[in-house]
Amino acid sequence: MTSRLTGKIALVTGGTSGIGLATAKRFVAEGAHVFVTGRRQAHLDAAVEEIGGNVTGVRSDVSDLADLDRLYATIQRDQGRLDVLFANAGGGQVAPLGQITEEHFDSIFNTNVRGLVFTVQKALPLMPRGATIVLNASTTSIKGTPGFSIYSASKAAVRNLARSWMLDLKEAGIRVNVLSPGVVPTPAYELLGLQGEQLAGFIEMQARTIPLGRVGTTDEIAKAAVFLACDDSSFVNGVELFADGGMTQV
Repeated sequence: MTSRLTGKIALVTGGTSGIGLATAKRFVAEGAHVFVTGRRQAHLDAAVEEIGGNVTGVRSDVSDLADLDRLYATIQRDQGRLDVLFANAGGGQVAPLGQITEEHFDSIFNTNVRGLVFTVQKALPLMPRGATIVLNASTTSIKGTPGFSIYSASKAAVRNLARSWMLDLKEAGIRVNVLSPGVVPTPAYELLGLQGEQLAGFIEMQARTIPLGRVGTTDEIAKAAVFLACDDSSFVNGVELFADGGMTQV
């Protein structure tokens, strides 16, 4: 294992499962001390135990600004700075046009957009020159997906935020990039009602649309996050990196 994040202090929001957990593991393996957040204490404790070392779990909901204040107060007290922010917390559910409710809209935008905005903004006082921000989005940022218009719109917003924030953070010397995973099975798929044979069928169908002929793994996304977080990408700023096996390129 390389040591591309040695001595760095990192935060992974939504780090208790899926891409967030895989990325936290990779960050630790690359030498960082990682703070991970989750809304459920039992899941957070399990994630911290699985990661194993150089990790601090903080119960926090990114849509709750008071929780964010407590999170950053903890990082300030324990480490004094933040070098890498992976704004990963997010989610979505299926709701085709005609079935979209206010609750559906608000729940997605409160986490995926509002929560992300204040996750980043409240982190800035802790971030020194040379720090990096990685925003987790989705291939839906540029593609239409039946039943996912609100989720897709939220991820398109994330992508555009990075374009503007790259300019806002120019003088601070902080890079901001977007990581957009393709089809990567995680526990979040259960929120879509996909389980068992139905999930297997969905994965098989999606794999046929991907030039590599398969779906991705959470660790493959984590490796891409490491690249954007470390100095290997020191001249990469404001991009949307698609980790999708080529799906969005055809």
